[in-house]
Amino acid sequence: MRLIGALATLFFLFTFGYASPIADYSDVSSDVAKKSSYNLSENNADLNVDSDFMFITDSEDFKTLPDDLKTEFSLLSFIYLYVALIGFYIAVMVNLNKKTDLIARVLISGFIFIHSFFILHICINITNYQYEYPHTYLMSTSFSFLYGPLLYFYLKRITEQYTFKKVDLLHFTPTILFLIYIVPIYLMSSESKLSLMLNRASENLNGADSQYITLIVALKLISLIAYGYFIRKVYLKSKTKNNLSPTSRVWQRNMYYIHVSYIICYAAYGILITNNMSSGILYHSQIIAMALMVMYIGYSANVQPHVFNGSFSINRLFYKYEKSGLTKSLSHELKENLIGLFIKDQVYKESNLCLETLADKLNTTRHNTSQVINEHFEMSFHELINTYRIQEAKELLNNDKRKNLNIIDIAYEVGYNNKVTFNKAFKKDTKLTPSQYQRNVVEA
Repeated sequence: MRLIGALATLFFLFTFGYASPIADYSDVSSDVAKKSSYNLSENNADLNVDSDFMFITDSEDFKTLPDDLKTEFSLLSFIYLYVALIGFYIAVMVNLNKKTDLIARVLISGFIFIHSFFILHICINITNYQYEYPHTYLMSTSFSFLYGPLLYFYLKRITEQYTFKKVDLLHFTPTILFLIYIVPIYLMSSESKLSLMLNRASENLNGADSQYITLIVALKLISLIAYGYFIRKVYLKSKTKNNLSPTSRVWQRNMYYIHVSYIICYAAYGILITNNMSSGILYHSQIIAMALMVMYIGYSANVQPHVFNGSFSINRLFYKYEKSGLTKSLSHELKENLIGLFIKDQVYKESNLCLETLADKLNTTRHNTSQVINEHFEMSFHELINTYRIQEAKELLNNDKRKNLNIIDIAYEVGYNNKVTFNKAFKKDTKLTPSQYQRNVVEA
């Protein structure tokens, strides 16, 4: 992360130190575009020093365009650049993680990459650097129909260990067709691209957008909504089957929610750019949603990398115990004894309960106890303890209609040593603090 920050800072200094302001354009002919491009390549940003441009300096269009087309690097554009660079770094790191399923990591790293590339593209556009580097024109637009398929197939892969079929290539048909349309634009010369952008700018349109932007936005929105529906089906199916660990389920749920948020933000963004508006909170909302997704994936990659594997991580967990010597019959016997300790003896109420203590109560080893919990409950020791403690706390609150119990008393009763740890575990399970949950019970 420090490396990325350094790169972003160098880019920032380079921008202010060496990039000259954009030339003042108003003529829309290809000759002007070519001369403008020449001036830029020579770092000659002042059209007034070139007699070939004197005939346009008195026009109304010329007087209104300079402020719009001048390169300007703001705090917001710097943040976008920084997030984009972090996203590229995360994409590389995720893809190099050999512990993750190959197909899953290719899909999720590709998903991160195109988001980061789009954020970089927005950064270039809002700073007007597309006029200095015309080949950035529509550079991220070719990815428009990949967002949904990549996330959809990634979630199918980690939840169902899905094996791809030839028919799945149909999901990439919109991208292929769109590439057939847009590649000729990419192959245009820089002068021609600059001319296209200047033509639109002279008409008070966003120079970075295609003349078919309304159609592109509509088709992309349809694609996002359709794959939002498919992703929801995968999410609900895996939730019903309960074939993921609790952390993996939370990961998948959050990815689904972020995708839905992005759809809403993109719809607002689409309305704005089709009406030639490129500023305001709604315009930036979809980039913010993208940035949050990139940062969330980066956080998960560092804190809980196993979530990228989904059900594959459970298989690796079983492989971990393959040579443990714990027989199937003994494993089931220990499971039943463990359930008895939790339900009948309520050992989870012991505040000093640890894995070693639990193993002693089961008359087995610490390793065997851990294996039984992981294999039969698909969670860690601490997750299992918290599950029983929070369930007990909810029952106490549900029966306390008159609000006679203090939150701290409930925390001690179910086995916690302090209120802070109790509140954190309770909110993670219910999305509410114990006090909020208690108020809901009283008001019901």
